[in-house]
Formats: sequence, structure tokens, C-alpha cells
Amino acid sequence: MFDLGWSELLVIGVVALIVVGPKDLPGMFRTLGRFTAKAKRLARDFQRAMDEAADEAGVKDVATDLRTLSNPRKMGMDALKDATAEFEKWEPKFKDEGLSDDRAEAARKISEAAAKKASDRKSAEAAAAEAETDAAPQPDVPPAPKKAPAKKAPAKKATAKKAPAKKAAPKKTAAKAGPKSAKKSDA
Repeated sequence: MFDLGWSELLVIGVVALIVVGPKDLPGMFRTLGRFTAKAKRLARDFQRAMDEAADEAGVKDVATDLRTLSNPRKMGMDALKDATAEFEKWEPKFKDEGLSDDRAEAARKISEAAAKKASDRKSAEAAAAEAETDAAPQPDVPPAPKKAPAKKAPAKKATAKKAPAKKAAPKKTAAKAGPKSAKKSDA
């Protein structure tokens, strides 16, 4: 009915605080609450009186009948049942009248190939089922003993190897340091 949000209520409260004053504000809210409660009570009584009048006149029964008659779910289910009944009666008709000779021949070959594949598949399934029944263990024949798994060789323990000691870098010989030392001596 009224579209009041929290921001509107906050503005109303601030204006009421300024206009009425903080001293009289609790009494005003108490009076407003009583008035709101009376209005709700009157609306509830009016609604109850209207419902009682409708019950006496039999309007409620008519309303439920109308609801059940115009139920979209029921109407949808009826239409669905009618459509499925049409599909159950439908049989495909292969008319080669509208096809050219090449297409009619191709359609015939496709249908023959499909029928052959289906019969091959069914015979393969039957053979597989027969093989399963033959492979099933017989109750009076004990099953073959299982072989024990081969033992693995024990893993070698990892041993910590010592890193070889680093060799000291060879000192530069006079032949390698010759030009550098010559430059130093010239300077």
C-alpha cells in the first residue's frame, strides 16, 4: 500500500523529533501505535465479515470450482495426453513417390545397411552373453590357485658419499702474468 523505505522513515523521524521535541516524542509514538493497531483491527473485522457473507452466499464453492476448471496445469496435462495419443497412433510411411530414383536407391541401401548392422550387433551381443555364461566357474570345479606375486629384490641403502676435497687453484706462473707484470713495471 504505502511504499516507505528505511530512508523515508528516518527523514520522518528526524522531522518529528524537531517539530514535536524530544520530550513529547515517546507519547506521540505511543498514540500513533494505538491508532495503527485500531486501523488493522478494523480491516481484519471487515475482511472477516466479507468472508462470512461470501460463505453464506456460496461464492466460495463457485470460486473453487472456477479455479479447478481454469487450472492451467490440468489444461496442459489434457493437451499433453491428446498429443501423446496422436503420436501413439502414428506410423511412419516410406513413400518413394516424392524421391528421385537416385535418392530412393540411396534410402533403400541405407535402410538395408542399418538392418544388417542391427542384426550383426544383436548376434555379437548374444555371442558375448554366451561366452560369459561359458566362462562362469562351475560349482563342482575348484577355481585355479592364484600365483603369489614375485618377491622384489631389497632396495640398496643409500650411502652418503663424501664430496671430494677441492683442489687449490694453481698459482699463476710468470709466463701467464708476463704482459701484466710488464705493464706494472713500466708504470
